[in-house]
Amino acid sequence: MPAEDLKRRAAAHALTYVTDGMRLGLGTGSTARHFVDLLAEKVHQGLNVLGVPTSEQTLAQAVSLGVPIATLDEAGPLDLCIDGADEVGPGLALIKGGGGALLREKIVASAAREMVVIADATKKVETLGRFPLPIEIVDFGVASIQRHLAEAVRAAGCEGPLTIRRDGDGHPFVTDQGHLIIDAHLGRIPDPARLARAVEEVAGVVEHGLFLGLARRAVLAGAEGITVLEHGSF
Repeated sequence: MPAEDLKRRAAAHALTYVTDGMRLGLGTGSTARHFVDLLAEKVHQGLNVLGVPTSEQTLAQAVSLGVPIATLDEAGPLDLCIDGADEVGPGLALIKGGGGALLREKIVASAAREMVVIADATKKVETLGRFPLPIEIVDFGVASIQRHLAEAVRAAGCEGPLTIRRDGDGHPFVTDQGHLIIDAHLGRIPDPARLARAVEEVAGVVEHGLFLGLARRAVLAGAEGITVLEHGSF
């Protein structure tokens, strides 16, 4: 089955958790895009929700489809955040940020009572790290930050090249907040919590793509149907 069909199935299942009057965090990426599309259909049928987009891309999509939106400050605490993931590991530890919106995504997920991850089943892994870990940094002293990050990564028991993400024109990719992203190609992350702590201690790091202890449920769509993983199960 095509990956986009699986993503849409996962998004459709997550829509069953949405009830009238909810304040929703709207994620970023290809799977989250399907969710916003399906949510818009329900809105046109009379569903009353308020969405808080995690990126300018998602904001533009929601507005174009007529989904009511607000800033996080305007909406206040959220009932539910629906977002995709690049990897889903044991304990619902996640790698996110392939779309470059990890900072806003983590802020919005932290503001929600519950975070539900939607993805195709190939995103489930036994050990995080096959997908490069995005690390958002300021654009001052980039080479120095990169060196210190390499030291921190090694101290946390990981190894691999750290590269500046670039856009389609070969220029450094710039996030919605005006930051840069370093992608850490580590292969495997044996201790995500240890790595997260080490990365957070590097001056110039704004945020990283390890989402630990945030997701409470993961909806994975595979050839055999939908699998729902709850926090604490894998």
